[in-house]
Amino acid sequence: VKRRVKSGTHLMCSLEVHTVTRKPMSWHDNLEEPADARFLNLIHHAAQGPRKKYPETQTENQEVGWDLEPLINPERHDRRLNHFRVCSDITLYKAKTWGLGDDHHK
Repeated sequence: VKRRVKSGTHLMCSLEVHTVTRKPMSWHDNLEEPADARFLNLIHHAAQGPRKKYPETQTENQEVGWDLEPLINPERHDRRLNHFRVCSDITLYKAKTWGLGDDHHK
């Protein structure tokens, strides 16, 4: 599509303008086009996570969490690493009063 474009004080003639987006209600823009395999592969490659794309980290921010193996063996019975919820009489009482409604627990 050739259009005249005004740039500042000059008029540039026969500058080719390419549309980037399509019109959703236009019949000629909604025709089925053959799939471009190279473009689809490029899109699928870009959508992958960094661990699947690269063998090692590319930035320093990727180094955090790149290795998924834990540094120590997670033991569930070790109280230094696991802080479980402990219920006492006062926490059970407050949980029941909160369950009754807003006006009862003030």
